[in-house]
Amino acid sequence: ENRWRMKTKCAKMNGQTHSRTRKYESELHMCRLEVLAVEFSEYHPLKAITVTDSKSRRGGRKGSTSSSSSSSSSVAPDPLSSMLDGTDPLSLFAAVIYVTVIVTSELGRKRKEKEEEVGSDFEPWSSKRGEILSRFTTTEKLSINLFMGSDKSKASSPSSAVSEKVRTRLEELDDLEEGSQRELLNLSQQDYVNRIEELNQSLKEAWGSDQKVKALKIVIQCRKKKILHQNFVCQCSKLLSDTSVIQFYPSKFVLITDILDTFGGLVYDRIWSMCADPHPLPESFSADDVNDTAKETCLNWFFKIASIRELVPRLYVEAALLKCNRFLTKSGIQETLQRLTAMIRGIGDPLVAVYARVYLCRVGMEVAPHLKDSLNKNFFDLLASFRQVHGESVQNLLVLQRVEIPIYLTLYSPAIHWILQCVAHRAPEVLLTEMMDRCKKLGNNALLLNSVMWAFRAEFVATRATDFIGMIKDCDEAGFPKHLLFASLGRSLSVADPPESERLSILNEAWKVITKVRSPRDYINCAEIWVEFTCRHFTKREVNTVLADIIKHITPDRAFEDAYPQLQSVIKKILTYFHDFSGLFSMEKFLPFLDMFQKDSVRVEVCKSIMEVFIKHQQEPTRDPVILNALLHICKTMHDSVNALMLDDEKRALSLLINGFIRMVSFGRDFEQQLSFCVEARATFCNLEPVIIQLIHTVNQLAMETRHVMKGNHSRKTAAFVRACAAYSFITIPSLTSIFSRLNLYLLSGQVALANQCLSQADAFLKAAVSLLPEVPRTISIEGKQRSSEPFLLDFINNFLSTLLVVPDHPEQGVLYLVRGLLNMVQDYTWEDNSDTKIRVYISALPLLAAMGQESYLYTIPKVDSNETLYGGDPKFIAEINKLCETLISQVLDHLKGLGRDEGVRRQGSLAFSLSGCLLAHGDLRNNKLNQLVVNLWNLSHKHGFCDTRTSVRTLEYIKHQAQQADMSHLSDVTARLSLQSRA
Repeated sequence: ENRWRMKTKCAKMNGQTHSRTRKYESELHMCRLEVLAVEFSEYHPLKAITVTDSKSRRGGRKGSTSSSSSSSSSVAPDPLSSMLDGTDPLSLFAAVIYVTVIVTSELGRKRKEKEEEVGSDFEPWSSKRGEILSRFTTTEKLSINLFMGSDKSKASSPSSAVSEKVRTRLEELDDLEEGSQRELLNLSQQDYVNRIEELNQSLKEAWGSDQKVKALKIVIQCRKKKILHQNFVCQCSKLLSDTSVIQFYPSKFVLITDILDTFGGLVYDRIWSMCADPHPLPESFSADDVNDTAKETCLNWFFKIASIRELVPRLYVEAALLKCNRFLTKSGIQETLQRLTAMIRGIGDPLVAVYARVYLCRVGMEVAPHLKDSLNKNFFDLLASFRQVHGESVQNLLVLQRVEIPIYLTLYSPAIHWILQCVAHRAPEVLLTEMMDRCKKLGNNALLLNSVMWAFRAEFVATRATDFIGMIKDCDEAGFPKHLLFASLGRSLSVADPPESERLSILNEAWKVITKVRSPRDYINCAEIWVEFTCRHFTKREVNTVLADIIKHITPDRAFEDAYPQLQSVIKKILTYFHDFSGLFSMEKFLPFLDMFQKDSVRVEVCKSIMEVFIKHQQEPTRDPVILNALLHICKTMHDSVNALMLDDEKRALSLLINGFIRMVSFGRDFEQQLSFCVEARATFCNLEPVIIQLIHTVNQLAMETRHVMKGNHSRKTAAFVRACAAYSFITIPSLTSIFSRLNLYLLSGQVALANQCLSQADAFLKAAVSLLPEVPRTISIEGKQRSSEPFLLDFINNFLSTLLVVPDHPEQGVLYLVRGLLNMVQDYTWEDNSDTKIRVYISALPLLAAMGQESYLYTIPKVDSNETLYGGDPKFIAEINKLCETLISQVLDHLKGLGRDEGVRRQGSLAFSLSGCLLAHGDLRNNKLNQLVVNLWNLSHKHGFCDTRTSVRTLEYIKHQAQQADMSHLSDVTARLSLQSRA
């Protein structure tokens, strides 16, 4: 039925289709918005209306309201800044977010109370843990003694309950002293670590099972289990007395203290939970707030610890429970810290003693960071006992384990660093002076001096850099190499500046020592640190000298292959401080330094870092040959790394960097040199398609700049140049693999050629684009997904049609040959099944044909004669346009007839509405047949309710507005008929 109606109502026009005459200037004037003067008002559209009670107003009715403004100033306020009081919706939203953040922060404040007390500038122990475990390793076999609990049978005697309790208690104490043990021998380091971690987890699980019992029942019945837990921790602590594998001791300390931390936290949490009766304790509670049951339990724990006979386990376990002293007395923590500090003096092994001090300082900083006295005493005790390092017992142990003294001293580094960090945290500058004096009294012990430079603020160290250099010179290099001391000093000077008058002497003294280091690894580790000091305070001359020295030390035996991370760091630091690339690349040793990166992946990463800095900091285009040659070499290195296995994202990243370089190259008015550069770049970067596309855009821009310089009046020389630019694009575009990139670049290059009056070149570009259309695949890959190409093809064709308005016909090709060629390609293209894209192209071509039939075109290109000039409104030309319009309308109507079935009704309505709108805007509706066709299409589009109501209403308003014009009165009848159908 629908097919019959379309056939009867939508007959072909038989030469009756005409476009209406357009007056573009008057239409533009009518479309302009009415301009009104805006008077200032205190009213703001975002400001909330304030409702006030007006009982007191004279003559006012009771209960009446009024809207009041908050602005009472005589000076006119800024309507945007005046709304920053939080009353507009956006400010209110921001305020809600702010309140939410504040509440969240307040909730997290209590959880982070310990960190806030210490301060964010304090490096936590957790950040050092991984470094120690990875640094201090061993291949020796390890052993571990584990407490397994008592296996004694406990015979019960019903006749004597009291004696049973006494016997049980004594057996538990025996377990505490002797406990059944199992020794695991011949463990590798990894097995040892795994076993310790398993023990830590088993402690948590065992404790968790006890916590399932109610608090009162736990206190009464589970004391034996708690003794077992304590004895288990005690046995673990005993492992810290063992130095049989001395090189592994720092890592063993880390592992065992993890268990101690777990144990201490479990005990504290349990006692805390016992304080919940009658109500929970506040965060800042005092001992007076703790109930008697919790205090008794806490005392029991300390009594059990006091029964441990061995010094080291007793000290570590009590230190793990240091925080529990808060439940007993106000000064309990301070007194315990002082007592434990004195107890450590009884440990004979200096290595065991120093790590015991580390643990005590650790828990002290966590629990009471304000108690600095114990920290200072621990450090001064350390200095006093450091002479033991050279004692007979230590030397015999080192001989037995075949450990040299420099390696043995490195075992102290983490401990001394940590203790000094605790001591130096927010300490006054005078403390550093005191520490330096004590180091001098000890003969400038290198290990202590190194830790002092690490621990104190860089600003304090920098101001005393010369004094530290003098102390370093007086150190004995046998135990701790001086280049390590200079490395520590360099770390401070890389973030803080010494006095300006001392900087050169500091650099000279440091480099005298560094350059004598024979080991390439030790040398580059130290030199890499001092490169930043050199870059911060000196010129490229000094940096070039440093680079020359690095090349001299790292090149022999290809030592640079093992130092790529340090060499990359050197490049990064140089790029941080030197952004004058002309001066950078003119340094004699910079490019030879880059040549040391001979591993492909590392060399590409270095080149990428250089290009990133160049693109970020190069503000003005450059033509400096030094920069261009160096960056071309760097970009070529990146380009040559492209292979078939490289990911698309990596190719895209390289292309962005190279394109950034290309955009920064400018030879000013020397356009020929610019074109020559693009020719060279095309050959250099042929494997990166985005770079080729950028080069084509660059050449097109070059042609437009030439046109701008000549103000559109090309001379013979510039005309030849822009034709050369067009030739560059024409022979480059076919090398691209992306078909839509080729289509868009053919069209863009054709538009550029047309703007430069290169008509034959523009014609070649446009014909090439039309010839390429049949090759467009039906699907394309976008971000790894296959999608239909038709939407992209439709957008391209619409853009192409808009260009054809200003393209003059070729004198040998006939009228509208490009339009006909494009439509023929569209007709022959294999579209998807049930696709309307071809018909939408036909509808899009109708406005172009209507515009071509006007006496003057909507837009033209200066100095290019369009068809309006060539044909001058010739009747034959207009007849050809009308004939082509009739053919297109006929094709559309035939397609609409085939969409009368259920599945095509929606598409039929949409296409009918599009065609009716096109005819309303561009057709001459004084023709009755065309008038009737528009009405029929309108009715068809509204029949099944698939028309966009809003668009329909706006279309009717437009027609009514047009009908008010004197020469458009015939639209009144059309408006009435369309309105009738819309209401129906």
